[in-house]
Formats: sequence, structure tokens, C-alpha cells
Amino acid sequence: MPGTRKLGRATDSRNAMLRAMVTYLFENGKIETTVTRAKEVRAMAEKMVTLGKSGDLHTKRQIFSYITKEDVAKKVMDVYAPKYADRNGGYTRIIKTGVRRGDAADMAIIELV
Repeated sequence: MPGTRKLGRATDSRNAMLRAMVTYLFENGKIETTVTRAKEVRAMAEKMVTLGKSGDLHTKRQIFSYITKEDVAKKVMDVYAPKYADRNGGYTRIIKTGVRRGDAADMAIIELV
């Protein structure tokens, strides 16, 4: 898994959180979260798009094993992979939005380019 940030969670809950956030990103196009979480989500989201660009059976199974919703996984392979076929990385954009009111955590919006 790309990145080495622990995000203050145990391994299984961290992986579950990242899988859910990547799924939600591909489902809606953008999400608002903390900057450090956005950087981890970016790494996995770009890996999923890169896998989708290959298009063989093994990479499809890898995408289906990581993304939690079947229709979103199909959307990655059918919509996003052809859309970014001529791009070599850089499928997401992180825009910093300021600090969260409750705990002053740096917030950001991560969106698909």
C-alpha cells in the first residue's frame, strides 16, 4: 500500500477507511477531508486508475478487491481509465481549504481532474 502514514488508527481500520474514501471519491468525484488523509487517498486512487488503464483480468480483480462497490469499480474501468488513457499520473487534485473549526485540522478537497 502506498504511503506510510498511520493516521492514528490500527491497520485494519485504516485500510477500511481508505477503501471507503477511495470508493466515495470515485462515486462522487470529490470529497472533503483532512490534508493527510487526502494525500493517502490520492495515492490509492491514482493506483486504481492506473490499474484500470491496463484492462486485463488480473487488474480488474485487483480493482474489485479494493473498491467496496461493484458499480463504482466498473465506473473506474469503463469511465475513468479511458478518460485518463493519455495521462501519465496526476488524476487527482488536492485543494487546501483552511482549518476545521473544532480542532484546527488542515482541511482539503480532493477531486478528480
